[in-house]
This record gives sequence, C-alpha cells and structure tokens, in this order.
Amino acid sequence: MNSGREHELFREVFGRFATGVAVITGSGPSGAGGMTANALCSLSLDPLLALVCFENEARTLPIVRDSGRFGVNVLTAGQHQLAGVFASKLPEDEKLDGVPHRIEHGVPLIEASLAWAACELRELIAGGDHTIAIGEVIAMGLGEGEPLLWYSGRYHAVPLD
Repeated sequence: MNSGREHELFREVFGRFATGVAVITGSGPSGAGGMTANALCSLSLDPLLALVCFENEARTLPIVRDSGRFGVNVLTAGQHQLAGVFASKLPEDEKLDGVPHRIEHGVPLIEASLAWAACELRELIAGGDHTIAIGEVIAMGLGEGEPLLWYSGRYHAVPLD
C-alpha cells in the first residue's frame, strides 16, 4: 500500500501535465447527469474510439453503464464555472439544470462547448480506483473559443495565437 506522501507526490507529478477539461454526460433510465474529467483521450482512428476514466464511485458511471452511451463536452475557457458545477457533489439530476444543452444521439451535449462527441459504450475496464470506458464515436462536432486547461490543481485560460 502506498503512503499518503506517495499519493500527494503522484498527484503533483501528474498535475504538471496540462490537460484540457471536459464534462462527460449521460442520460438513461436512472436520469441524466455528468462529471468533470481531464482523464480522456482519443484512442483509435479506425474505428473512432475515445477513452474516458471514471472514478469507481462517480455517480455518472452507473448512468453511462445503464444507457450504454456517453457524451464528451470539451469546455472553453469561459466555461470554467461549469467545470466546477459538474465536479461538485450536487445531486446528479440537478447538474444539468440551467445549463444550455440538447439531447443528441441519446446524450446531453452542452451548448457552446469547444468540441463534442457522442459515444456508444464498447467496453468498461477495471483500473485500480477508476474504471476505464472505451466508447465508439457515433457523432461529433466543433465549436468556437479558447480551451479551458487544468494544470497544477487549477483551471487556466491560455490565449492561443
């Protein structure tokens, strides 16, 4: 078992890797919701696959598991407050309240996102205290704006030239 100091150092080491910020959304028989994530990436071009990591206790995970789909909403710098809402402990069914979104391909897609993808769940893989979800991209699109970044435990807006 790792010590608390090792956990802290691990977070600091990987916190130095700047990432984009996304909200992963789902909607199904148990309701709709979402979570803020930065552990996601493209996985394959043929077929088009995306990978997202869910904490095992994430309340969005059962929604995705039950519905068999998830949405990836890449946030703009101006959407940092949304990142906070979806990272919060608000009841899952309240997170989308007041957030402009549409349901497309069975998943909530947040309006004015930098980019979005709707994915059909292909596989869930155990990964320690997280579950790795692999989804096949069934639709996607682009928005406008500057990216929201996560670096060293904080959100950052970085203007692009």
